[in-house]
Amino acid sequence: MVSRGFWDALPDPIIGLSPMDGVTDAPFRSIVAKTGKPSFMITEFVNVEGLSRGATSLLSAFKYSEAERPIVAQIYGIEEDSLYNSALIAAHLGFDGIDLNMGCPARKVARRGSGAGLIAMPETAKKLIRIAKRAAEDFAEGMTLEKAKIRPKIIKAVKLLHPEKPDRRLIPVSVKTRIGYDAPTHKKWIGELLKESPAAISLHGRTLKQMYSGRADWNAIGEAAEICKGSGTLLLGNGDITSVEDAKEKIKTYGVDGVLIGRAVYGNPWIFTGKEPDLSDRIQIAIEHSRLYEEIMPERHFWNMRKHLAWYVKGFPGAGEVRKKLMKTDSSKDVEEILGGLMEAGK
Repeated sequence: MVSRGFWDALPDPIIGLSPMDGVTDAPFRSIVAKTGKPSFMITEFVNVEGLSRGATSLLSAFKYSEAERPIVAQIYGIEEDSLYNSALIAAHLGFDGIDLNMGCPARKVARRGSGAGLIAMPETAKKLIRIAKRAAEDFAEGMTLEKAKIRPKIIKAVKLLHPEKPDRRLIPVSVKTRIGYDAPTHKKWIGELLKESPAAISLHGRTLKQMYSGRADWNAIGEAAEICKGSGTLLLGNGDITSVEDAKEKIKTYGVDGVLIGRAVYGNPWIFTGKEPDLSDRIQIAIEHSRLYEEIMPERHFWNMRKHLAWYVKGFPGAGEVRKKLMKTDSSKDVEEILGGLMEAGK
């Protein structure tokens, strides 16, 4: 059997952190790695066209720490040369894998044929998998960013972000997608993807049309898992998982190789351990997360941190008023003043 890279070394059960734009950035993944590390993590997605054209700001989504490994870079887009370049960049940055987003339902993404829009374009989707795999192979065989004619300012930014000499290993390519476009077509869609032998397919149990409404169709995910049996491609389910216990039950019930936990991690980075954090735990991690955010993402405005603060602070008398104050914070110092006072009041 062909090696699937880090995927072959993951212990059972495989329970990973689902990539979520605006949520699973480097500071949050660092907090997750500290509080209860999942089997693997995936970055926020990065637009290949923007990156290939020289948008160095997009590389902030590719920041990571060694504590997060195995860590996979997720990219999206349909321009072939841009996807090749972006996959090559991800390999040079030392990621353990490359994931192609074929599941984002956002209109601005899907209407261009990217993300979940690719479900309606299987031939394009298969070609993109081949291109990403070729980039991974070329990297392992010595392809440089300069030889690939990637823009000099991107090359400079990549080397600043990851100055170490690249480890010329062959990294696997995976896909994250949905069960259909406007109706479930998972049997045909998964069959098409399997023709290109991705290392893994993560399948969200909703269609593009559903966005995040309704319930995830785990029967469809189970049917997809059955199709993948014996193919060499792992099938991971995604959608509405509420706990580690729930994750293990779904793995057993639906025959998937693993799962991704998404929205249930909001304000609960402990979810992968099953720990029930008390208010003190939440306050301490909110303050630490705020500090990490400023340290790792100085180029981003602090308002990106506020949603995490709202998720951490809940379930106690007066939580609503505290959240209102936190929604006006502009620094970790502001957060410490508000939550430090809350801790003192609770003693």
